Amino acid sequence: MNPLIRGGSVVFGLLYGLACWQLEAAPSQALHRRTLLDADWRFLRGEAASSNEVITAGFDDRQWQPIHLPHDYVLDGNYDTNSARNHGYLPVTVGWYRRHLSIPESDQGKVLRLDFDGVFRDSEVWLNGTFLGRHLSGYTPFSYDVTALAKPGADNVITVRVDPTDFEGWWYEGGGIYRHVYLTALAPVHVAQWGTCVVATVPNGDQGADAEADLTIQTKVENSGASGADCSVVSEVLAPDGHSLQTLKDVENVAANGRSEVVQHTVIPQPRLWSIQAPSLYQLRTTVLQDGHPVDSTTTTFGVRTIRYDAAKGFFLNGQHVELQGLCNHQDFSALGIAVPDNVQAWRVAQLKQAGGNAWRTAHNPPSEALLDACDRLGMLVMDENRHLGDTYRHHSLPGTAATNLSDLATMIQRDRNHPSIIMWSMCNEEPLQGSQEGADIFSAMMKTVHKFDLTRPITSAMVGGLLTNGDADVEDIVGVNYNVPAYDKIHQRRPGKPMFGSEDTNQKTARGQYADDRAAGMSSAYNLSVKDWQAVVDRPFMCGSFTWTGFDYRGEPNPYGWPDVSNNTGLLDSCGFPKDKFYYFQSCWTDKPMVHLLPDSWNWPGKEGQNLRVIAFSNARQVELFLDGRSLGVKGVAHDGFAEWQVPYQAGQLAAKGYTDGKTVATEELATTGPAARIRLAPAFTDVAANGEDAVVVPISVLDQQGRVVPDSDNQITVQLTGGGRLVGIGNGNPADHDPDQAARRKVFHGHCLVIIQAGTEPATLELSVSSPGLAPDTAKIQVR
Repeated sequence: MNPLIRGGSVVFGLLYGLACWQLEAAPSQALHRRTLLDADWRFLRGEAASSNEVITAGFDDRQWQPIHLPHDYVLDGNYDTNSARNHGYLPVTVGWYRRHLSIPESDQGKVLRLDFDGVFRDSEVWLNGTFLGRHLSGYTPFSYDVTALAKPGADNVITVRVDPTDFEGWWYEGGGIYRHVYLTALAPVHVAQWGTCVVATVPNGDQGADAEADLTIQTKVENSGASGADCSVVSEVLAPDGHSLQTLKDVENVAANGRSEVVQHTVIPQPRLWSIQAPSLYQLRTTVLQDGHPVDSTTTTFGVRTIRYDAAKGFFLNGQHVELQGLCNHQDFSALGIAVPDNVQAWRVAQLKQAGGNAWRTAHNPPSEALLDACDRLGMLVMDENRHLGDTYRHHSLPGTAATNLSDLATMIQRDRNHPSIIMWSMCNEEPLQGSQEGADIFSAMMKTVHKFDLTRPITSAMVGGLLTNGDADVEDIVGVNYNVPAYDKIHQRRPGKPMFGSEDTNQKTARGQYADDRAAGMSSAYNLSVKDWQAVVDRPFMCGSFTWTGFDYRGEPNPYGWPDVSNNTGLLDSCGFPKDKFYYFQSCWTDKPMVHLLPDSWNWPGKEGQNLRVIAFSNARQVELFLDGRSLGVKGVAHDGFAEWQVPYQAGQLAAKGYTDGKTVATEELATTGPAARIRLAPAFTDVAANGEDAVVVPISVLDQQGRVVPDSDNQITVQLTGGGRLVGIGNGNPADHDPDQAARRKVFHGHCLVIIQAGTEPATLELSVSSPGLAPDTAKIQVR
C-alpha cells in the first residue's frame, strides 16, 4: 500500500505556491532580471528557402510578418476538409521565428538564460547562428544557457523553427511560440530554476485545525562559477497582507559548477488558510548573499491548506467536505487559438466560477503558469495533467513504450508544485495500456518521478477502460473514472479502500441557441441534458465529485458531427464564453444564490403558433411557477439536481418563471418575443488595462431590439474598428460550424452574440472600439490603458 494512504483516506497536509520570478525595484532588480521578449518578432509561415541563411545574424527578415507573442499561426489558415478533422480542419505547416535582442553591456559576467514557456511543437533554437537545442514537447517549458554565446552590448539574433505537423493529441493543438519567452540574467551564484519549494503542514488540519502551520522551505542554490562559494540564504515569509512574519538565515558552501540544497523550518501561528471561498496567499522572499551582499533575489507565492481524500466520504479541504464540481478544459479559446493572454486566463476561470465550478482539469496537458496563477488567486482547485504515459510523443502509448526519460513530467512537477490550487497530479488520459501490467509498470515509474519532487498530493489518471482488471488503478493513489457511470459501484467494490472520482463525464453535445439536432448544419440541441450523469455522481457519497466534459467548447475534435463543424460542442459555455442552457443546469446544482433559467432561452418561434413547446426550468428553488402572458401554467416541484418542465402552446408574448422557497419568491426570469434587430451593445469585461503590451480585453457584442432585448435569431454581420493604439487580436461568435476567419475585422453574430478581443499597447492611451452593422445603431466602448 502507498504510505500516503491509511485507513481508506489519502491525507496531504500541505501548502504550495506558484514559483513566480518577480521583477523588483532597484537595486534588487539587477539581482535576478527576467526580461520579457514577447514583442518585435518576425514570422514566416512554411519552410524557409535556406535554413543555413535564416539562422545567421545578417539575414534580412524585413519581409517576414511582424508579430507579438503569444502567437498561434495555425489559426491564420483557411478551413479545409483535406486537413485533419480532429485538429479542426485547419492546415498545419512548419513556421520560423526571428528576433533581434540587445543585451545590456552590464550583463557581462552574468549567467544568461533563454526561457521558453511553451512552443507547439518540436522546436529548434539558434542564437547568433549557433544551434542551442531541440525540444519536442509542445506543452512543457524549456531553457538554454546562452552565457557563452550571447554578446552583451551588441545585437543578438534568436531563431526558432517550429514543426507542429506531428500531433501529440487528437484535438486542436495549434502551432507556434504560444507562451512567453524571457531572457533571464543571474549572478553566478543564484537560486536554481524552480529551486524554491515551500511545504506547509497544519497539525490536525484534516480535522479542521488551524492553530499553526509548520513550514519547510527547500532552496536549491546553483553556482555556475569556477570556484566554490560561501553564501547565505535568507528566507522571509510575508503574510497575505504583506507584513513580514518570519526571517530565516542559513550559511551554505556551494561547490564550483554545483548545487546545494538549504532546508529551513519555521512555524506560522494562526495561518490564514487557502480555500475556494478565501484563497489567501503568502509570499516567500528568498535572497542569496555573498560576503554579506545580495547577489540574487526571488519571490515565491504559496498557500497553506490541507487536503484529504476518503474512500467512503469523498474529498475534504481544511477538514470541510467539498464536492468536486469540476470542468475539463483544453487550452484554446475563440479568436485566440492556443495563444491566450494571461489576463484572459483569469477571465475564463471567473466564467466557470459563475457556474459554480470549483475545479479545473487541464485536459490533457500541463497548462500555462498564468492559468495556475489565476486558479490560485480566484480559488479554483486544479487537476494538473501530464500529456503522455511514459517516454513517447504519440497520441497514445504503444506496447513497448519505455519510462526511462521522464523529464517532461519532472519539469511539470517542479514548475507547478508551489501552487495551492493543485490538489492532484494526473499522469495520463485514456491510455490503451491502462488495464495491463505493462501500463501499471510505466505508471509506477512515473509515480517515482513525481515523488522525487512532491509527496504532498495524490497521483491519479483518467481511465476509460481497465477499471475492473489489473492495471494502473492498482498503483495510483486515487481512481479517476471516465464515462463508466453504470460501473461506479462495481469499481468501488473492487477497490473499496481507494478514493474515486469522475475524471470525465456528462459529455452532452449542445450548441448555444439551438433546440433541435441538425446534422447538415452541424448543430446539437440544447435539450441534450446532463442530468442523469451528474446525479449518478452526487447520489454516491464515495465519489469525490467529477469533472464535466467540458467547461468551454473547443476547436477541433468536432463531435458529434464532422464537417461543417470545426469545433466540439460539449461546453457549458460556447467557444467565446457565452453560457449555454446547460450552464444554468449546473449552476442550479452547484450554487446557493437563488436562480431560475428557462430552456429554451428565447420566445421567438414564428411559424410554431399553437404548437406545444417543451419548456424546462432549471432552478435551485424548491418550486417553480410558469406564466404565459401573466396566466399561470402551474407550480411544479424541483427535485435535487433536477428540473421542472411543462408543455406550452406557443404564442408570441411573454413567458415568465418564478422560483419559490418556503413560500417566498426567491428568483425570477422573463422571456419576451422580441422586435427586429435595432442596435448593437458592447460590454467589455474590463475598462482599464496596463500599458504592458500584453493585457487583452474581452468584449462581448450583442444585437438588441428597440427595447434592449437580445434578438435570439439575429445573424447580422458586424464590423469592428479600433483606434487609439493597441491591436485587434481576433473575433469569434461561438458557432461550431462557422468557417469565417478569426483574424478579421468582421463577423456574423450567432444567435445575437459575438466576441471581439483587443490588446493594449505599451503607452498610456484611450482605446476606442467601434462596432457597426448596416441598419443597426452602432456602439462604442472606451478602454483606458494606464
